[in-house]
Amino acid sequence: MKSDKKIRVHFKSNHANPDSFPPTIEGENVFAMTKERFDKAITNYPDLIHKIEPIFDWDLDNFYESMKTAEVLVCWDFPTENLSEIAPNLKWIHIIGAGVEHLCPMDWVPENVSVVNNRGVHSAKAGEFGLMSVLMLHTHIPEIVRNQQSNHWESLYSSPIVGKTLLVIGVGNIGYAAAQKCKLLGMNVIGASRHGKDLDDIDQMVTQDELDEVLPLADYIFMSTPNTKETYNLLDKRRQSLMKPGVGIINVGRAATMDYDALVDNLNSGHIKAAIIDVFDPEPLPSDSKLWTTPNLMVMPHISADDGDTYIPLTLDLVMMNMRRYIAHEGLNNLVNPELGY
Repeated sequence: MKSDKKIRVHFKSNHANPDSFPPTIEGENVFAMTKERFDKAITNYPDLIHKIEPIFDWDLDNFYESMKTAEVLVCWDFPTENLSEIAPNLKWIHIIGAGVEHLCPMDWVPENVSVVNNRGVHSAKAGEFGLMSVLMLHTHIPEIVRNQQSNHWESLYSSPIVGKTLLVIGVGNIGYAAAQKCKLLGMNVIGASRHGKDLDDIDQMVTQDELDEVLPLADYIFMSTPNTKETYNLLDKRRQSLMKPGVGIINVGRAATMDYDALVDNLNSGHIKAAIIDVFDPEPLPSDSKLWTTPNLMVMPHISADDGDTYIPLTLDLVMMNMRRYIAHEGLNNLVNPELGY
């Protein structure tokens, strides 16, 4: 017998709050999941139009009442304590970011609830940002900008980038997209990941345990790892000392994966030539942080992978595709392993 019962989906958006996400008013509209955006997205999934009952909410305004009957939760953050009691019908949670460290440790996840993330939404934008950043470092843009600020003229020449070595630490969707773009320029690309499995367009893959061996080979390093127990302070002071003098560094993953105090010291000494950093803790970066004035360090306001036009439409596509799988009793895509935290 066909059931007319609809699947209740709670979409929780956040107002801008410097202690939460998004931290700025500019991000509030980018990441808002509204009825208008949902209605537009579901037109591409006509089979789901009469199968979903969406609820749109801000912060915790109606969260507890709505979660009494919600089967699916789509959000960035939420109260995890006593989730089984608060949301007895909950079956899966879609986190609208790739990283879920803000919800770790994930010992709160009920046995019958699946957690998925936004893996893949960031790839196109992040790949372009990675390519741009590597080229900016190679053509001395951080130094040139600093020279302009001090009215200093100095011809800083650069050669074609072909043959230079890029080390990508964290070869998930974001890191792999950047690696593929840079490989098109004729760069030698090394990838480091937990598993170290071979990937197309990457010349050499190593495990995280082999990182010390490849750090001295890199002309440029692209960090795109989540913050987990395995990656916390991964590029610490010791590992930064192993890097080739004059190396350039990019971090689009998480601030906690790199020792920024050591980075500042290495930029001041010239051991690291320049850096482009897109992730900080806290965010926004406080006005009195020494990172603002460190020579040849470019501060990016966490914009490397978030597309202001398509982020939520792409997110809703992931939700809809998983909704089809859920209805068909198939495994969900982008499952997060609570033990690993990604």
